[in-house]
Amino acid sequence: MQTPRRFLPSLSLLQAFEAAARHESITAAAQELSLTQSAVSRQIRALEEQLGTPLFLREKQTIRLTLGGAAYAREVRDALRKISQASLNLRANPRGGTLSLAILPTFGTRWLAPRLPAFLSAHPGITLNLVTKLAQFDFAAEAADAAIHFGHADWPGAECLQLMGEDVVPACAPSLRAEIGIASVADLRRAPLLHLTSRPDAWERYFRRHGVDDENVHGMLFDQFATAAQAAAVGLGVALLPTFLIEEEIASGRLVRAWEAPMRSEESYHLCWPREQRDYPPLALFRDWLLAEARAFEARRDPPA
Repeated sequence: MQTPRRFLPSLSLLQAFEAAARHESITAAAQELSLTQSAVSRQIRALEEQLGTPLFLREKQTIRLTLGGAAYAREVRDALRKISQASLNLRANPRGGTLSLAILPTFGTRWLAPRLPAFLSAHPGITLNLVTKLAQFDFAAEAADAAIHFGHADWPGAECLQLMGEDVVPACAPSLRAEIGIASVADLRRAPLLHLTSRPDAWERYFRRHGVDDENVHGMLFDQFATAAQAAAVGLGVALLPTFLIEEEIASGRLVRAWEAPMRSEESYHLCWPREQRDYPPLALFRDWLLAEARAFEARRDPPA
């Protein structure tokens, strides 16, 4: 059923309203839009008449949003942002097929990025946009079609496809390992331990796995693997790091395994997407390709100890 025109105001009216709402000033909105104050005022009046409700409270020379106007402004701002993003995507790829993907920083740069040329070569009509996200977010509020997620398949309102697991290993600078003289897992308790904010109990899990006291495990906190790995490499402590994300550091000798026994993480890497995006063609193609890459990678890895 076609939406009545009164509920589909023109973009010029919405832009004038959004700017005035954001600045809480007709003058500032007029300057931003390169219009006169009277033109902006007329557009806002026309929008109010079309909607049949006031959007601003007018007091002398000032304006203030009504409660309904404030809620409407948030919705309009989001809609204008989505229209702008859609226009940018179309300009970048006139043939269509844009996929916006949220990625975990270190996983994205170390594992995913080197494989993306193969996907883009196989699907030249698809434009891939990447943005880094460390935690779950509301797909309805973000311009993302899908996200790489580490954890369980529990993203609210989304579907998740498990890609692969992960083994972590204690890693540190060669000098620190020699200084501490690590001859057993228990010796790690004498080392400064580095922690990730997203996995605050990882060290406790590791020690329990190997029968070592896991009480009062403290140390520096980091929000990304890359910074934790850098801190470990310069001798600040021992970090539990995914083996496949530190291959370069291990090969170069900047990092060594403080203890050889890895631990399989309880969580996994997933590709997650909003349910309504399930059949979006670029997402379907990327999903099939990514799953095949992850399965092939898992098959090549050594089984965890």
